[in-house]
Amino acid sequence: MTASLYVYFKVPAGVADEVARRLFALQRRLAAETGVAGRLCRRRDDESTWMEVYEGVADPDGFAAHRDALWRDADLDGFALAPHLEWFAPLAAPRAPDRR
Repeated sequence: MTASLYVYFKVPAGVADEVARRLFALQRRLAAETGVAGRLCRRRDDESTWMEVYEGVADPDGFAAHRDALWRDADLDGFALAPHLEWFAPLAAPRAPDRR
């Protein structure tokens, strides 16, 4: 079963352009090295809250470790972003009751 990773964090306004540049580069590498393409989003009502989204991850533990290594390589910890990671798995629809 695959899972989806959502990573959210706050980005100070004065460093937003540099953080975006590094995150897009991280996502390009991650896609090339794992086959999982990510998206970078921000809240509509709060431009400082950003989110990375990765869907269809077959190996969550391996993917998270690889993403974390690339995060460190990009020196994103220096921006004090404090990312919060959450994993979600698809929920199967309940079966319809048998009407015999």
